[in-house]
Amino acid sequence: MKKIFLALLAVAAVFTASAQYKAPKIVANGGYHLSPSSGVKHSMSAFKAAQKLKIYASECDVNTTKDGKVLVIKSGMHPSAKAKVKGNAQNSTSKKLLAIPLPNGENISTLEEFLARAAKKPATKLLLDVRPQSSTKREARHAKAVVNVVSNAGMENNVEYMSSRPWICFELAKLAPNSKIYYCGGNYDPLYVKGMGCCGINYNINILKKNIAWIVMAHKLGMQVAALGVNNDVEIRWCIQNGIDIITTDNPVLAKQIVKEMCKKK
Repeated sequence: MKKIFLALLAVAAVFTASAQYKAPKIVANGGYHLSPSSGVKHSMSAFKAAQKLKIYASECDVNTTKDGKVLVIKSGMHPSAKAKVKGNAQNSTSKKLLAIPLPNGENISTLEEFLARAAKKPATKLLLDVRPQSSTKREARHAKAVVNVVSNAGMENNVEYMSSRPWICFELAKLAPNSKIYYCGGNYDPLYVKGMGCCGINYNINILKKNIAWIVMAHKLGMQVAALGVNNDVEIRWCIQNGIDIITTDNPVLAKQIVKEMCKKK
């Protein structure tokens, strides 16, 4: 009887501990690209798949082309584009890039197209990773182009920003002072990042593990802490146990399952 009683106490303790965790928000890295209907990061299909999951946000990389068009594409371009266009996206024209099919058959999208889709299901925000450029002058122009597209679409309340470049963060803070901006460079403490005009840090989970004090510091400063590269059971649980506010993951389905298991509803 005593053993049974102790076992029940242990179960109750585990349940109580799990119930006290705050549920982090979930962001799909490059959209939900593990979906059978998508399979390609930063594609429209991946964004639509993320929306179906009803998660907080879907992340995508944005770059401004040589002719000033904002596309959902990395600086170094998608492998499909690399085979047909030399250089970086910022040195190529939108006409060339938009004509290149991705491995799943669809073409690279413009930011306007992503925003139009976001407007149909606004419950899932867009987290725009404003990619680095070759100079601060180009970064200022790039940040302005991105914010203008968002503003013209009337989607300011449905979009958040992140960048690994301090200068881009400074520019975004000036251009969109009411928007949420995260610094993801990983090399500055939260106090410095707050001085950039950012609402939080968005660092790789391995950086946060080495600098747990930054999590505490950020929260004391009223900032958000987001973790990148969180893709397995152990990492997701670590984030929840350590008070991470936002989990950016390649596997949002797994993240949803674990959050439901470990966190009480608020």
